[in-house]
Amino acid sequence: MSLQTTPSQTVGPYFRIGVEPLYRDDIAGPEALGERIGISGSIRDGDGVPVSDAFIEIWQADAAGVYRHSEDPRAAAANSAFGGFGRVAMDEQGQFRFSTIKPGRVPGADGQPQAPHLSVLIYMRGILKPVLTRIYFGDEAQANERDPVLALVPVTRRATLIATPDGDRAYAWHVHMQGEHEIVAFSV
Repeated sequence: MSLQTTPSQTVGPYFRIGVEPLYRDDIAGPEALGERIGISGSIRDGDGVPVSDAFIEIWQADAAGVYRHSEDPRAAAANSAFGGFGRVAMDEQGQFRFSTIKPGRVPGADGQPQAPHLSVLIYMRGILKPVLTRIYFGDEAQANERDPVLALVPVTRRATLIATPDGDRAYAWHVHMQGEHEIVAFSV
């Protein structure tokens, strides 16, 4: 008997087929209340090469800071026109773009308001579990300074979590999975 190596496929070739039907790059929808924004960016691997077969999931609160989720005690007050979830694939150049509304501040574990942010899961080749991170907004400096979660991140690493203003109601957020500018990841 001889053993042969098989191609390296972390999650197999059919993974994409199962997730593509849920791709949605307009998280807010036309009737959602709040300031409409666009976020674009890229994902790069440890060598700085764009990752074209990755995708991200975005979870966020509505403009009033309420999640449409049973674990948010204020869920009944959530904007019914806002879903709060999106899934966006990278293009051939490892870039993405999605539109949403700017989220409101949500209470932290101690009741202190968190800065407006999006929770993001990154799925890509070579990783068995998604990477959990956040997107904060560069034009929310005061809120960012007081955010209890962002305060846990070393000052020198916080920039990896902050989307920078990039035009009128637009933001840019670039992800490096390894290296000098490696994204900060959180435990689930």
